[in-house]
Amino acid sequence: MRERLPLNLNNALLKLFLLSLWLYTSKCTLVEYPQDSNSTQKKGDDFLPVEPPSEEPQPFLPFLAPSPLAPFTNQSVPHLSGQCTLNFSAAESMMSMTAIDCWEFFAPFLANVICCPQLDATLAVLVGQSSKDTKILALNVTHAKHCLSDVDQILVGQGASSDLQKVCSIRPSNLTEASCPVKTVSDFENTVDSSELLLACEKLDPVNECCTQTCENAISEAARSIALKDYGLSDVSHVVPENSSRIDDCKIIVRRWLTSKLDPSAAKKVLRGLSNCNVNKACPLVFPNTKGVAKHCGDEISNQTACCNAMESYVTHLQKQSFITNLQALNCAALLGVKLHKSNITRNIYGLCHITLKDFSLQVGTQESGCLLPSLPSDATFDKSSGISFLCDLNDNIAAPWPSTTQLPSSSCNKTVKIPALPAATSGQSGRRLTTDRNRSVHICIILYLVLFYFFLFDC
Repeated sequence: MRERLPLNLNNALLKLFLLSLWLYTSKCTLVEYPQDSNSTQKKGDDFLPVEPPSEEPQPFLPFLAPSPLAPFTNQSVPHLSGQCTLNFSAAESMMSMTAIDCWEFFAPFLANVICCPQLDATLAVLVGQSSKDTKILALNVTHAKHCLSDVDQILVGQGASSDLQKVCSIRPSNLTEASCPVKTVSDFENTVDSSELLLACEKLDPVNECCTQTCENAISEAARSIALKDYGLSDVSHVVPENSSRIDDCKIIVRRWLTSKLDPSAAKKVLRGLSNCNVNKACPLVFPNTKGVAKHCGDEISNQTACCNAMESYVTHLQKQSFITNLQALNCAALLGVKLHKSNITRNIYGLCHITLKDFSLQVGTQESGCLLPSLPSDATFDKSSGISFLCDLNDNIAAPWPSTTQLPSSSCNKTVKIPALPAATSGQSGRRLTTDRNRSVHICIILYLVLFYFFLFDC
């Protein structure tokens, strides 16, 4: 029979236990988002989110997110110039959404699909809505500088990245008429069939627009008309090339006019739908040299393990760049496949090495689960308890299609093109949210505090 420990020793052990418990719960409460070397996983020059340890796998749970009380409930007061004529209240909800879409940490990784399209739409709506009073669809250079600075101040005050102009390549000239000869509402409406333009775009279908280009063609036609304003000619092709910067600048004027005739939410739907058509056409990734893959996978593959190791190492470089959509992933897989074909790799190494579409997007969490964004326009969301989150589509492992020739595939609008089965709801409604899971930690902390309270209450 063991000898009982003295009472004072029991008390000492109990106090030691309680002290340890208190330290643990304090850490649990205070250290919400670690900033040391363990808080992020460094791969090359990029810092990627790392999933907190858990007993059960939780896909798509990066550890970094804003504190529940910041930045969106503890906004800083912006220092405005007082010299901007834009009506910010007309697009207040759009600016709040832009701050969320372009939150400081995620902005560089969401730039291509979510952040920059939303920022571009917001700037167009701001100028378009203000034109109702000013009757002008562009700002002069001086006002553009002040207004862009004010937009920055407002967005940063709500948690957006302070480098948005750099991330999205925005300059004050983006708020002017640039090289377009038309900037007043009256000149625009006297030159363009505005009723036909509005009819083509006011009820834009984000699914079919990318194939029919009903609104895009109407915008292009209007842009050609006003681009010739100074020439007095009807045929733009001999004076202004189709892909000229003048026509592109006039397209911006056309879009601003459209936003002046629609309410901000409808204008946003049109502009984001149009931008997503362009976003999904191409692969935004930069492909390194394929020499290393060709060395191990070219001709007859003698060592499958070495080949797949080389392929996985190559794909890792792609996974550091950005989040992409599921349709962009198809384009990226095709583009890389063509490059590999040209490196004398004829065997389907996607299938051999189990390369999926998710492997082309940014990887998150310790499980390295790829997140593909929906191909239709989407926004990030903010919740006080979970922070910033956004939808991930294609959570199942869809194999990357290996191109059969050295030619890129035709447009996905061509119904004869065979592509992997995509989810029925490409809007991502069936997807999972990339977010932070803090509730579990909070619950553990509460339970431990209750245990402490119980011991002290009954003076154990």
